[in-house]
Amino acid sequence: MLRRFKFLLPSLIASAFLVTSSAAANQPLGAYLAGRLALHDNEFGFAVQYFSKAHETDADNLEIIQNLILALTAKGNFERATYFAEQIEPVENINNFSELVVLADLARKEHFNAILAKTDKELTTGTLSNDLCRAWAYLGKGSVRKALDAFDTIISNESLSIIGRYHKALALSLMGDFKQAEVILTENEQVALRMGSKGIITHVEILSQLNRNTDALELIEETLSYPSNQELLKITSDLKAGKTLPFTQVISAKDGIAEVFMTIAMAYQEANQEDTKINELIYRRLAFHIRPDHFDIVISIARILDSLKQFDLAISAYKLIPSSHHQFVIAEQDRANVLNRAGKPNAAIEVLEQLAIDYANLPSVFSATGDLYRQIKNYENAVKSYSRALNITANNDQSKWYLYFVLGISYERLNQWKSAEANFRAALEIRPNEPRVLNYLGYSLVEKQTNLKEALDMIERAVAARPNNGYMVDSLGWVLYRLNRFEESVKYMERAVELEPIDPVINDHLGDVYWANGRYREAEFQWKRALSYVDSDNLPQDIDLKRIQRKLAVGLDIVLKEEGAPPLEIAHDDH
Repeated sequence: MLRRFKFLLPSLIASAFLVTSSAAANQPLGAYLAGRLALHDNEFGFAVQYFSKAHETDADNLEIIQNLILALTAKGNFERATYFAEQIEPVENINNFSELVVLADLARKEHFNAILAKTDKELTTGTLSNDLCRAWAYLGKGSVRKALDAFDTIISNESLSIIGRYHKALALSLMGDFKQAEVILTENEQVALRMGSKGIITHVEILSQLNRNTDALELIEETLSYPSNQELLKITSDLKAGKTLPFTQVISAKDGIAEVFMTIAMAYQEANQEDTKINELIYRRLAFHIRPDHFDIVISIARILDSLKQFDLAISAYKLIPSSHHQFVIAEQDRANVLNRAGKPNAAIEVLEQLAIDYANLPSVFSATGDLYRQIKNYENAVKSYSRALNITANNDQSKWYLYFVLGISYERLNQWKSAEANFRAALEIRPNEPRVLNYLGYSLVEKQTNLKEALDMIERAVAARPNNGYMVDSLGWVLYRLNRFEESVKYMERAVELEPIDPVINDHLGDVYWANGRYREAEFQWKRALSYVDSDNLPQDIDLKRIQRKLAVGLDIVLKEEGAPPLEIAHDDH
């Protein structure tokens, strides 16, 4: 999506909004620096507090005000952000983030003449946002020819052509010229594709408006496959029923300006870098300020906040989603996951249990509830939830393999192996080559030291499908170890540690493999590494700290003897 945007980032929007020079006055310097640190750590609430304190003692400092506006916007307090932004006189050749805030507020109020006056000065933070907002403002005030000419100017810039074409197609659709909009999207198929599912749905709605539902369905089948997306399911159902889809992507010129900010946000998302997430958040906040009824934007904001570990803000964002929204169930499931990550598992369970009451026939609700119970290691309730999900899932639904798989995991954790194995094998009946199931069942058989040849075959197939998955490679090395093929196991265990260097279980396994090959000192080193990587607050179920400590004290041979296990069938040479 938007791959050409990668080349635009350095010149147009890549630099962070943070003001970085040292012009802050001495007296509020401590609060200013604390605010900068809080903003760097994505602690937007604290950043607002510190920058507000700095502003109290140095009210005319431009840098403090700009950073305060940034923190307020990131937190979602647009009223205060706009208040401060309107007080700043733009200055050429510096970062004028405040101008974007003002532009967004003007768009929300549909003050298009004021937008044209501001964009004419070209004092915003980027040429792209400036020119696109200008084109949409012309359309908003009824200057259609000027608007289309402005879009064409953007299109003439090769690096901006795809973005310009997409926005022109939106503008033409808003004016009811779906035929010409479809021509633009068809001339260059990358236009819609680069915008992801949103671009495809835009094209689908345009085709439907042209009475081409069959073509719209074909486009969905060729490009999208989200069986759990309720919006897409409804769109598909309506198209098959012969209904004409309304064009919903933009219903006014101000919506078009919101799309400008969403487009730039998607560019930051495409960059997929930790230090650009705040920029993506900012642009999505700007878009939502313009379109406060566009709850898809809210969900994207909540997910960014979650990724930034701003759990309280993410939870607040999810709570804005009304029950009538097509993604309400998914949003509530996401909110439950955030609550759990925030250390509030009981609150998370309450959210999901309420969903189970309201959506008693929706398998995904019970699957999500089972996932949460499994995360908090409440395997008995996980079994109940997954079983309920299975009971209300259609027999021909191919997604049932996952439910059998996670139900098997839950039974295995409850030491009910017979039920666990039955469910793993049921999953494989649906998806015989699913690497996750092959690996989990194969590894479990290895640990139980039963059906080792079958386990080896399963794990080899899993590794063939996922050669860079450290856990699956570990399983292969481990089954070879269990089969007394010690020399063969070394390369796989070393590769597993290379792929997952700080996993305590894999390091412990490599220690055992080294010992079996007579490499005692290396074995002891790996066991010590395994102990050093153990998180006492989240102890893996497959790690036995006392056993590792005992191996370090007396060696693996004696530990095996103490356990009544057969000795290692190899002659050791001390290295």
